[in-house]
Order: sequence, then structure tokens, then C-alpha cells
Amino acid sequence: MGYEEAFKIAKRHYENFPVVSMLIPAHLRKHVAIVYWFARTADDSADEGEVAVSDRLDSLQNFETCLKSLIDGKCNDHFESALHNTIVTKKLSPEYLFKLLKAFKQDVIKNRYTNFDELLDYCSNSANPVGRIILELINVKDERAFQLSDKICTALQLTNFLQDTPIDFNKGRIYFPQDDMKKFDVTEKMFELKENRLNLNKLVEFSVNRIQTYFDEGKALLGFLSGKIRYEIDWTISGGEEILKKIRGSGFDVFLNRPVLSKYDYFKLLLKSIFRI
Repeated sequence: MGYEEAFKIAKRHYENFPVVSMLIPAHLRKHVAIVYWFARTADDSADEGEVAVSDRLDSLQNFETCLKSLIDGKCNDHFESALHNTIVTKKLSPEYLFKLLKAFKQDVIKNRYTNFDELLDYCSNSANPVGRIILELINVKDERAFQLSDKICTALQLTNFLQDTPIDFNKGRIYFPQDDMKKFDVTEKMFELKENRLNLNKLVEFSVNRIQTYFDEGKALLGFLSGKIRYEIDWTISGGEEILKKIRGSGFDVFLNRPVLSKYDYFKLLLKSIFRI
């Protein structure tokens, strides 16, 4: 029952790509769905802007306590029972789930990043564990594959930050490193006024080019994959790159037109992935 409800939740939330698409091998979809339920539920606890910081942190701490208990087989509901089953049967590393919770806690208390290294450290907890979990689910436990996956997941996370720049700013967060903003003479007032001035354009362009480098370096991950999952990962990478393409096409304006993928984009990129590999 936990798997069935988790699957429904995953189907309702598309992010930039369907979480449990037809390209996920059928026997893995329930496992992907329950991991998504865990991440989505915890993230929602961290992102409830009207709730006091202390209450959000308490909620996440309770989530962490429940995670520790379910790992030991002490489950409170059918969701936790399903996650416990996935961790045990697929031999997942629980540390990756704890890293996700660490990132969600950080989102509650940290809303500015001094430099790019700080942002990379955040991605190492917020994004990279997801890719490593997927690799474990398909029984790929090669260290080189993990490193390449980290590149892709970091690139996807950073792309999402660009895509959601005004949304995050309205929540009090800026994911552009402060030293990068200083380098391009960008002030927070520009975010407040939603002005797309030349120096802000240059900051976004710099960020897009840096993210593209991570995508380019991480694509060697596909060499470790086969079957439908290879198409899925290639499709996901293409989706991230398509968002960057849309940002370039807008003149690096991330305020007036939020770049999103249409159904046509999904289909076009799927075909490209199938015929490219």
C-alpha cells in the first residue's frame, strides 16, 4: 500500500521530468517512488515558509528520528514500511537519505552562499545522493560512476536554481554565490526590482556556462548504464540542458519568463535520447 500511494504522489509531481517514467524499469518504479516520497515529504517540511524556523527544524528532526527507527525495522506507517523494504532488499546506503535531510535543514537556516564551493557542498547533500541511490538501485556501485553521477546531479540542481531564481528570492533565498555577484557588480536590489540589467545578464551567462561544463563532464556516466535506464538518464540530462538553452534564448533573463519544458519538449528530447544512444 505504501508503494502504491508513493507512486501516486510521484506521478503528481513532474519536476523537470516525470519521476517514474516509462523508462524506469518496471521492477524499480516502486522503489524510485518511495525514495521520492521520502525526499518530497521532507523537503515540504523544510519549505513551509509560513511555519516558524524552529518548528520546521523540529519536523525535520522528527523525520530523521523516524528514519533511524525504520532502518532498524521499527516503522510507524505503510510508507515507512515500504522504505524499509527498499533499503533492505536493494541494499541502499542509508547515509544518502541522511544527507538529504541535512540539506533540507540547511535550507531552513541558510539563504546565502559566500562562494561556489559552499554551493557545491550544499549540492553534495541536496542532489548528489539521489543519483547515487539510483545507481545503487540498478546495482552500479563503481566509484567513477558515482563521481560522474555527482557531476550530473549538481548540474541539474544548479539549473533548477537558475530556473527558480525569482521563486527562491521570494522565499528569501539567493543561490548565486556572493563573490560571483560581486564580480559582476550584481546587488540584491536588482533581484527585488526584477530588473534584467547587463551585469545581471552576465552573471546568469557565467552561471549557465559553468553548469554546462558539469553536464559535459558528467555525460560519461552513460557508459556505465544500459537498457531503459540509460535512456532515462540521457533524457534527464537533455532536459537540464534544454532549460539552459531556453535561458540562453531569453537573453539570460531568469525573471520575466521562467524557462519550463512543454509536452512537446519532453517528447522531442525523448526521441533524441532514443535515437542518439
